[in-house]
Amino acid sequence: MGQKTHPYGFRLGYNRTWHSRWYAGNDYSKLLHDDLKLRKQLKEQLKHAGVSEIDIERAAERLRVSIYTSRPGIIIGRKGAEVDRLRDDLMKAMGRPVHINIQEIQRPELFPAQWDPKLGIHVT
Repeated sequence: MGQKTHPYGFRLGYNRTWHSRWYAGNDYSKLLHDDLKLRKQLKEQLKHAGVSEIDIERAAERLRVSIYTSRPGIIIGRKGAEVDRLRDDLMKAMGRPVHINIQEIQRPELFPAQWDPKLGIHVT
């Protein structure tokens, strides 16, 4: 048995970046748990939108959330109403200004997180 390396961790720093970008001194555990709670909340709210990645950046008192999805129209909604509601929910939960950036995935078949819901639909 050889030593196994996680493929994402192996490429980290060379051709991939971290999903959370921020620095914390003594608040590290609090911010980490906030990130995990935020990711869980977003994945639960947007499970029908085909979300594959969520990147979180913290700078001073701002929070920037980048959501990579195959169906951005579902997240944005009519005239941006859904994304405004989502922003308000996140601001209430996190207690700081939140900027949401939605990126469309051009080829969702390349992301394994996109496969599972689609396989369930085709099987039934």
